[in-house]
Amino acid sequence: MEMRELVCGVVDRYRYIRRPEMRLVLRVQDEILSALRDFLRGEGFIEILAPVIGPVTDPGIRGARQASIDYYGHGFKLMSSMILYKQMALLSVDRVFALSPNIRLEPEESVRTGRHLAEFRQVDVEMAHATYHDAMNLGERMVAYVLGRVSRACSGELEALGRELRPPRTPFERISYGEALEILRSEGFRVEYGVEIPWDAEEAISSMFDSPFWIYDYPMTARGFYDREDPERPGILRDFDLIYPEGFGEGVSGGEREYQAERVLERMRMRGEDPRDYGWYIEMLKEGVPPSAGFGIGVERLTRYICGLRCIWDAVPFPKVPGIPSP
Repeated sequence: MEMRELVCGVVDRYRYIRRPEMRLVLRVQDEILSALRDFLRGEGFIEILAPVIGPVTDPGIRGARQASIDYYGHGFKLMSSMILYKQMALLSVDRVFALSPNIRLEPEESVRTGRHLAEFRQVDVEMAHATYHDAMNLGERMVAYVLGRVSRACSGELEALGRELRPPRTPFERISYGEALEILRSEGFRVEYGVEIPWDAEEAISSMFDSPFWIYDYPMTARGFYDREDPERPGILRDFDLIYPEGFGEGVSGGEREYQAERVLERMRMRGEDPRDYGWYIEMLKEGVPPSAGFGIGVERLTRYICGLRCIWDAVPFPKVPGIPSP
């Protein structure tokens, strides 16, 4: 597919947004956001305001670059994820969520995947004294609730978009990272242990399923310092991704958090991070935070999956596509 055709309607968005298809998608997305909020509030979560800038942000963003600004003479980051701030929020309340804006300067070649934006939003969720199995249980009930509600409330919009959406049954299938690699290798993919599953392989395994499923227990070398290592299985993290079926790929990512300062410092040094850059975060951990687990669910990726869209920039009114200046 030619790049010009792939990114059609991005630069001249003021024209594309007039199309009936865009109006249908925005109506569906409005229902998605309402459903996410209603579900989480029903589970005892409260909504908080997400930070947009800060002295540090999530360093583990799979090849994307962070964006920086001058904040009164100090170097601040635009949030690529509020993951560190979610732990702080639990010092006030035990269950929080936020509609979190994120900036990740993805490589320009990522445009060809049809699933990357430089600016996107996710609903960030965190709960104190929870395990990653608790978080997966919550996440799959949430996704099933949203898909069921949207399929009923937006049946006309989905039909007009040519999308037949089948709400999944719970529990979702769960396969370990190691099992996922075995499946891919049996299909001829050369996938290396210890790193994130490449997009083409993720798309392939996603296409093998007709319902969302979990990949869990990633190796420690594949993720950031904030995901908790299993005390009984050195080198294995208590974390997960939810993979949408039909080739749509990863839509939810999360896990348990490292909450002990000495463990976080050790992980930072292993990854070449300078602990001095994370001053407030380390001091907070030394004073004590509750153990927790949570996840982020990308709003645009969920919209893309529900609506059956070819490209993720068709799932947002004002897309920022890597490498393409646009309104």
